[in-house]
Amino acid sequence: METTANNIQRLKYYLILVIFCGLYWFGDSLWSYISFERNLKTLIFIEPSSLLDTLMLRVSPYQVVSRIIVVSLFAVAGTVLFEVMVTKQRAETAYRNSEAKYRALVNHASEAIFIVQEGRLKYVNPKASELVGITEKHLLDEPIDRFIHPSDQAFMHWYTEQQKNVSASRMCTFRMVNEKSDIIWVRLNTTPIEWERKFATLNFLSDISEEKRLADQLQRAEKMETVGMLAGGVAHDLNNILSGLVSYPDLLLMDLPEDSPLRKPILTMQKSGQKAALIVQDLLTLARRSVPRMEVVSLNTIVQDYLASPEFSKLQSFHPKVSIQSSLAPDLLNIQGASVHLSKTVMNLISNAAEACHQENTITISTSNQYVDRPIGGYEAVKEGDYVLLKVQDTGEGISPKDIQRIFEPFYSKKVMGHSGTGLGMAVVWGTVKDHHGYIDLKSNLGKGTEVSIYFPVTRETAVETIEPSILELKGNGQRILIVDDVEEQRSIASSILTKLGYQPYVVSSGEEAISHLKTTSADLVILDMIMDPGMDGLDTYKEILKLHPGQKTVIASGFAETDRVKEMQRMGAGPYLCKPYTLVTIGNVIKSALAD
Repeated sequence: METTANNIQRLKYYLILVIFCGLYWFGDSLWSYISFERNLKTLIFIEPSSLLDTLMLRVSPYQVVSRIIVVSLFAVAGTVLFEVMVTKQRAETAYRNSEAKYRALVNHASEAIFIVQEGRLKYVNPKASELVGITEKHLLDEPIDRFIHPSDQAFMHWYTEQQKNVSASRMCTFRMVNEKSDIIWVRLNTTPIEWERKFATLNFLSDISEEKRLADQLQRAEKMETVGMLAGGVAHDLNNILSGLVSYPDLLLMDLPEDSPLRKPILTMQKSGQKAALIVQDLLTLARRSVPRMEVVSLNTIVQDYLASPEFSKLQSFHPKVSIQSSLAPDLLNIQGASVHLSKTVMNLISNAAEACHQENTITISTSNQYVDRPIGGYEAVKEGDYVLLKVQDTGEGISPKDIQRIFEPFYSKKVMGHSGTGLGMAVVWGTVKDHHGYIDLKSNLGKGTEVSIYFPVTRETAVETIEPSILELKGNGQRILIVDDVEEQRSIASSILTKLGYQPYVVSSGEEAISHLKTTSADLVILDMIMDPGMDGLDTYKEILKLHPGQKTVIASGFAETDRVKEMQRMGAGPYLCKPYTLVTIGNVIKSALAD
């Protein structure tokens, strides 16, 4: 298309040249003829042959040669001039097209592009304007320091000085602050250039805030996984050790008279063991290796029970100036949840809020029904539907942005270790929310307070009230129960409790021994440890048991379990999960339930 336009332009120039040369060649002869006749009429009425003679033959040979030379010179000069003009026009068109292309590239670039000279902005593209929230016109000649985070300005000054001594491009990451005071993580690629005969830098800048967030999220997830694996391994061993402290006191108390002076120290020993067991449960929740017992519960009941507990009274005594209020929705829907874990979540949230209040502040605990159809802070996607919202607000000192980034990390705490907790509180809250397929949203302003919102999926089922049975109701009728556990102390404890409850216990130390035992005899119920090392674990043992005795009633027992393997066993027909360390009442209830089924 461009070549066609140039050819047309060149043709116009040549046509003008031909007309000019023709006028020069014939013009003088024609004029001489008109002058020679001295009568214009003769030109009108002249015969063509006479005019031709006048134009061609009345010119001397010398004049013909001279005219040929002049016309040739005109033709050559005109041609050269016209070609120069065409070439110039072509160059100007190419330059304009090239400039338009590069301007389009710069204006539509996904990166912010700008030139800095002597610390000030000399050129910015639209993306740079969009990034900082200021028009291009108002950005020009602004100091670049205005948009660098105060904590990174010293580094950027050093980086700029270093750039003067090198000719190659360099790259760094730092934080910018836009017009709305939002902090933006950016990656900068700088190249030294000359701008208006002075040193300057050409800069390409990318917003990496989302990349940074995902990298931090991955790092936290890896850290949580590492700590979780460690916590889970420790929890398994501790649960086996704590079984003696939690389970044996029940047996001792059954044989002691009510007025025995030994009852109080034994109860104290048992309570200490139970507290330690709760901490182990926190570790299992953190490791997400616990198997929570899900049931239909009301969050209102969970909150009310905690507000009436001795733990809450103790918390109030530590913070007498803090006002704690509740606003619970009377029509609150139920959820599927583990009461123990939900209660600890409420306790941890209120305890953290109280710790953040040093004056006459207020803590508000509220519940409500909420329909969620849009993303919740920190989550890319949220399942649309009905949720129960638990919200804990305080008017305390708030949490700094730096601490918010780490608040769900295990053992990260601003409290005095040993005085206010273990540093597992918010990590356990996070684990509980994940186990309940919920979402958590935390907002905080320094000096104004913090708001924690947790969303739990609702259930349309109705809660069933359970009544704690008496010891007599837990008694058996001599049923044969096979206990499979690789820890001798666990076998001894379980055997003693079952004997006390009127059952006939048999004990083996491995899955292989259990298979061998059941080949020659039967059992009304098998209590099967989930993790046995070395040898077959609970799931593999159960599969072999079903080959010998299809439909064999089985209870799963463990202080540490892979949730997926427990669920697989239950899908195959296994009964309830018994968490170690267990009390006489706990194991009695589970056995009664399993035998009844």
